[in-house]
Order: sequence, then structure tokens, then C-alpha cells
Amino acid sequence: MSNVLLDDFAVTDLTSANEVGFNEVGVDSVGTDFDIVPNNAQSDGESAPTGFRAKLAARRALRAATKTSRGNRFGVRDLFREAGAGIDARPGRLALNILGTVLGIASIVVTVGLAQTASGQIAAQFDAISITHAMARPRTTNTWGNQQLAAGTIPWDADTRAERVNGVEVAGLIASVNVGGARITAVPVNDPSQAAHASPPVFAASAGLLDAIRGTTTAGRFFDAGHDARADRVVVLGARAATRLGISRVDRQPSIFIGDRSYTVIGIIDDVARRSDILDGVILPNGTARNDFALGTPEELHMRIAVGAGPVVNAQVPTALNPNAPETFQMTVPVTGSVMRDNIQADLNTVFLALGGVALLIGGLGIANSTLLSVMERVGEIGLRRALGARRRDIGFQFVLECVAVGLLGGLIGAAIGVGVVVVASAAQSWTPILDPIVIVAAALGGGVIGLVAGIYPALKAASIEPIAALRGGL
Repeated sequence: MSNVLLDDFAVTDLTSANEVGFNEVGVDSVGTDFDIVPNNAQSDGESAPTGFRAKLAARRALRAATKTSRGNRFGVRDLFREAGAGIDARPGRLALNILGTVLGIASIVVTVGLAQTASGQIAAQFDAISITHAMARPRTTNTWGNQQLAAGTIPWDADTRAERVNGVEVAGLIASVNVGGARITAVPVNDPSQAAHASPPVFAASAGLLDAIRGTTTAGRFFDAGHDARADRVVVLGARAATRLGISRVDRQPSIFIGDRSYTVIGIIDDVARRSDILDGVILPNGTARNDFALGTPEELHMRIAVGAGPVVNAQVPTALNPNAPETFQMTVPVTGSVMRDNIQADLNTVFLALGGVALLIGGLGIANSTLLSVMERVGEIGLRRALGARRRDIGFQFVLECVAVGLLGGLIGAAIGVGVVVVASAAQSWTPILDPIVIVAAALGGGVIGLVAGIYPALKAASIEPIAALRGGL
């Protein structure tokens, strides 16, 4: 008869387990019957104690031994090994699972990256204009008839005065011109049978306006101070006005007619950063507008200023225009920061993140669906592991680990692909790619989190399978 020492007792073979009540223990991993004997009785040859105390000690000792034995049957190493085997056993399904996660994570990285890059470009372009542009106009007051009346007037030499202020690089004047209903055409013949078309608006400007509003010409040039001083009958057309009048080149000195007066076209403007309405109009020199149409006063003074010169310009330009009444002018100067820029960036981020979130949700549902299908296919395998001693939590942890591994792998691949797409798209647009490294790391780890969430329900489903029912279904 062989003996096994358990605490203060020795277990020996018996013919019937009922003698010490082992059937009540319910240990299915012990294949032989045992008796329990105190250790000192084994050494002295004394008989083993009987009764309730012996039975209770036996049950406690064997229950502790059985728990230790069962815990060792399915350890952490076994958990990782079985999870790896489950993932590797179905490479086709693994590829599909990873593909869903890759698309979701890549969408997140691409959308966030392009949102940050686009926002950066918009902010850069917006700031480049906003922080270097200032404008002055007469302050207005409301009359009893709810009409606005100008409290002051801008002098005709306001551009010259403003350019003397420190920080002002170039200044230009602009005003609308009332031509008294005169038609503006490109031909001198008035055809009564021709349908009437609305004439383009007419503006008067000083020579520095084009530089002040960051405009460019597609043909010819802008008039200079000499044209203004001599009141020459020359005009510059906005691009859309030139298209309406049928003029696309100025090398042959085309003319337009305002009423019965002929004006030579010397240039065509195709782009401006401010006052885009002049692209639809005809622009005269101030001197010409004053001489031909009795223009009263300028309406606005536009200035291109140095970066950071806003406070100085705001304080000194009104005094330069009218030292006796600087309060009659309303200044528009750049301020630190840009609420509009922040709103644009926030809107872009919201839209792109919403799209990426939908794609990521689809990827997570794909993992959950595929893992649940895998549980149904591996019922026999789960039952066999349970019969060999695996606990419910061991089975659950195995499937959760499989989902996390698949999600993490998909997250890493998706993050790499997303970064590549952002770089390529930015290079194609000649942009500087902007992508926070935290977003890349979070996206990669986010794949694992998505796998964890997606694997909870399949893991609970697998852990709830009873070994007997599973084995009856067959392997």
C-alpha cells in the first residue's frame, strides 16, 4: 500500500471511498481510493483516526491538492500557446479579420492626418493674409431716418500719409464710382436689337491698391501714379469683367466705352486676397474718376503691414489721416490668434473623425462576428479543454487574447498604411504633412482595444459551453 503525505495526514489506498466520505469531495481528477492516516501514526505504527474529524481533514486536504493540480494544467504559457495556435490555424480568416481592423485604423489615421494637414494649410494661408492686412474707413452714425452718415472723410492723399506710419508697407485707396447709368461695352456701336446686359460695376483706386490687397495681373499691368496724376483715360479690368466684355489680351490696346467715353485697357486682374468684388468690375485711376465722374471721397484705405504691426497701425493711422479728429475713423487690424482659424480646424476634425469612427466600428464588428463564428466551429475543441481541466475563465481569456492580438496586429498595419497615405497625399498637393505622433501610437493601440471590446461577447459565449454538451456534439 502506497502512502501520500498531505499536511498532517498520510493518504493510503482503500477499497471503498465511502469509508472516509471522498464521494462528497467530488474530485474527478483522482482515479484511486485513499485512506488518510496521521503522520505520527505512520511512524509509530498506530491506527488512523476515524470519524468526522478524519473525513473533514481529508476533504480539505484533497480539495487544496486538486485546486493546485487544476491550476497547473492550464497556465499563462498554455493560454498564449493556445491563442496563437487558434489564430494561426485559420490564416484566411485571420487575413479578413486583420483587413477590417486595418481599414478602420488606417481610416482614422488618414482622416485625422489629412484634417490636421489641411487645417494647418488653411491656418497658414489665412494667417498670412489676416495678420498683414489692415483697413481704415470713415466711422458712420445713424440718423433719425435710420440712414447711415459718415462722420468723417478719408483724404485723397491718405495712402501717402499711411505709408509714413511705422509698419505700413504699402497703402491704396478704393471707392465705388457712380457712372449715372452709362452702359459699359467693348464696341462703340449701339445695337438697339441686341438684348440689354447689366454693366459691370466701376471702381476708382490709387496706384498702390493692387499691392495692398495682394492682387496679381494675368495680362498687362496696373496703372501707376502718373496715370492718376494726369487723369489718363485708362482702365484695368477684373478677370470676370474682362470675360463678359470679351477681352482676353491687352497687347493690342483694346478699349472699352463707358457711355460715349473711350478708355484704354492696360491690364487684367486675375486674383486678389481682399475685395474680390473688383474682379467683376472696371477700375479707374482716382484722378480719372474725379475728373470724368466727379468722384467725391475715397471709401476705404487698405494697407499691407508688417507682422506684429497691428497695434501701432491701429493707434497711429487715424491720427495720420486726421490729427484733429482721429476718432472719426474705424480701423480693422489683425489681432493675436484667430477664432475663425480655430473654428475651421475644429469643423474639419469633427467631420473626419466621424468618418473614421464609422470605419473603425465596422472593423470591430467584423472581428466580433468572425470570432463568434470561430467559437461555434470550435465547440468540440472547447469541450475537450474543459474536460482536461481548463476553467471557464481560461477559455474566455483565450478568445479575448486572440481578439486582442488580431486587433493589435491590424492596428499596427493600419497605422503604418495611414501614415503613408497622409505623406503621399500631402506630397501630391505640395503640403507639409502634419500628424501628431500620439495619434499614431493611439491608433495602433486602439486596434488592440477594439479587439478587446469585440472579443468580450464571443469569449463569454465560449466560456459558457459545458464540456459534456460539447463532447456530445463531437470534435
